[in-house]
Amino acid sequence: MLKRHSLDAVIIGAGVVGAACAYYAARAGLSVAVVDRGPVAGGTTGAGEGNLLVSDKEAGPELDLALLSARLWTELAAVLPPDIEYEPKGGLVVAPDERTVKALRQFAEGQRAAGVEAAPVAADALHDLEPHLAPGLAGGFHYPQDAQVQPALAAARLLAAARAPGAAAAAAAAEVYLGEEVTEILLDRGAVRGVRTPRRELLAPAVVNAAGTWGGHIASLAGVTLPVLPRRGFVLVTEPLPRVVRHKVYAADYVADVASGSAALQSSAVVEGTPSGPVLIGATRERVGFDRTLSTEALRRLAAQAAALFPVLADVRVMRAYHGFRPYLPDHLPAIGADPRRPGLLHACGHEGAGIGLAPATGLLIAAALTGAEPPLPAHPFRPNRFAADPAATDTPEEQH
Repeated sequence: MLKRHSLDAVIIGAGVVGAACAYYAARAGLSVAVVDRGPVAGGTTGAGEGNLLVSDKEAGPELDLALLSARLWTELAAVLPPDIEYEPKGGLVVAPDERTVKALRQFAEGQRAAGVEAAPVAADALHDLEPHLAPGLAGGFHYPQDAQVQPALAAARLLAAARAPGAAAAAAAAEVYLGEEVTEILLDRGAVRGVRTPRRELLAPAVVNAAGTWGGHIASLAGVTLPVLPRRGFVLVTEPLPRVVRHKVYAADYVADVASGSAALQSSAVVEGTPSGPVLIGATRERVGFDRTLSTEALRRLAAQAAALFPVLADVRVMRAYHGFRPYLPDHLPAIGADPRRPGLLHACGHEGAGIGLAPATGLLIAAALTGAEPPLPAHPFRPNRFAADPAATDTPEEQH
């Protein structure tokens, strides 16, 4: 027998974005349920590094979203348990030559106009920030607003806070259903009225698609198209070390890789220490569908690029490697907000590799859309139907399960 619930919204996805949507919706007094076919952070979130970056985003809507999220993560760090490992460590982007330094300077000027703190670092001052950096670099830029969290724990703690909102005056408690795949979006005269899983129906006038890489599949259940594709990425994890890397450090070509739409393998090392000791080394990008094959070429490139930045890592043991699939949209902006093609359907997906960093602002935008409140920043650039006239909007991932 199907169990029925009366809710304000159902959120599909228990990754960090879905958890943030639940957290801010509950704080707005809404009754919500979160449903996921797997565990909390079982998809892209659990395979992420926990980057909270403003340094890699050019001036524009995504940077605005990142700056809002950076402020929100600071607030969340004060109320969530310390095991989310929030570290406002700052970022350091380094350049191999003067031409690249000049390009970084121009990039930073646009960011500063949007509110980013970016300070030039001369070649002879790089080692004051990172003593183990390779010699011979031409300079860089320091971004004190860059930070880090442990992504799976951040998602779990956000969801726990949504389930037990505590003393917040208007807050409601969220329901959570894990291990239940949404098999149907329920419709009534063309409008969303809930979801069905193999175990129950969850009835609500709004459904939020926070399904990450599977966002396109969920959209299709509601009869609309969202061209979310998987972009595979690998991360290396070293043996525990003393704090040999103080900041989040990467070479300038990482920015170009993030902005690229190429399907081919791209790699540019992002190197950072963690409170528990291991050094994390990312990140690769390639569009290979949901192919989970271990790519020795991707791992080799990452290891070589990390050792080129930090020679001290050359003889360090790599204990493990992991990979996941980032939810890619063609214009590199997430889809956030109500979908006018299907009343009651909202989207919060397509953040690619920035979902952990952008989750709080996304959750706040979704809560505003659900309650009719004024959004904290213009939502138009993230409108889910912006691909409707694009032939690429008919693309779907090679595998949905």
